[in-house]
Amino acid sequence: MDKALETMIGNMPEKTGKSLEQWLIILKKQTFTKHSEAVNFLKKEHDVTHGFANTIVHISKKDTTKTVDLVSQQYEKKSDLKPIYEALKTYIATLGTDIEFAPKKAYVSVRRKKQFAIIQPSTKTRLDLGLNLKGKEATGALELSGSFNAMCSHRIRLTTIEDISEAIKNWIKEAYEAAG
Repeated sequence: MDKALETMIGNMPEKTGKSLEQWLIILKKQTFTKHSEAVNFLKKEHDVTHGFANTIVHISKKDTTKTVDLVSQQYEKKSDLKPIYEALKTYIATLGTDIEFAPKKAYVSVRRKKQFAIIQPSTKTRLDLGLNLKGKEATGALELSGSFNAMCSHRIRLTTIEDISEAIKNWIKEAYEAAG
């Protein structure tokens, strides 16, 4: 991939409000017979500039991956944990409009300019919330991440919605603010 295309894809979330992956999902739900129809759809329905729209459509034609709901897959056999995930996601979304939830195979990355949290159903009975709070002392439910995930400095183990205390919300907010 050339440098200009890499830069454009890197700027896409900030300039268009969505990542390339999110745009590809939107396009997969539509049927177009011509390239220009897809470009015009993105321009008119989503206020995407021509350059970004054209790039998204070109890449979508090369994208042969099928759309998979990674979050549903994560909680397929851990359905008791899904309400904890939803409660965390709902709270985190109130912190700002610049937050991106990026599902991966085993967890959901939560970021703004950089990742500040991950939400991972680790066992059938426990969801782990990883936070980037470098230099913060471990205390109470906030423990050092250890081998849990190298992308996070701390981990909080949650088994019920009631575990999401004000202290935990404050730690999430602190991680969010540090990532800006």
